Amino acid sequence: MTTPRVKRKLAALLHADIKGYSRLTAENETETLRTLTSHREALFSTVELHGRTVVDTAGDGFLLEFPSVVDAVAFAVEFQRDIRARNANVPQDRKLEFRIGINVGDVIEQGDNIYGDGVNIAAGLEALAEPGGICLWPAPPTIN
Repeated sequence: MTTPRVKRKLAALLHADIKGYSRLTAENETETLRTLTSHREALFSTVELHGRTVVDTAGDGFLLEFPSVVDAVAFAVEFQRDIRARNANVPQDRKLEFRIGINVGDVIEQGDNIYGDGVNIAAGLEALAEPGGICLWPAPPTIN
């Protein structure tokens, strides 16, 4: 068995996850899965509009790779707006709200997967984001 070729590159990485997903699933598994399926449809349609592919999905989260941070932020804003609209008539305690982390960093590409600190940092930034929000690193420059 041969080892797949390893390639390093710089990429903008977007990691997203649903706040409180385990609690929501424990309270009403069927309804939560139905809503998650609807939100995934929003994800895939927004991904297609931006000409991207999903790198990884795991349960209630996903990882996307972009050629630039501008593309990643544009996607994140559009996706969060779409999810906010889908949640408009949902009771607050039943909303599936995504937190998004975006990082620009080095990754190792092996086959269809990407690994490395760039991915780990994007996941860590996601955990810092407010529900329905986006946490970005490096932070955009401030102009005084």
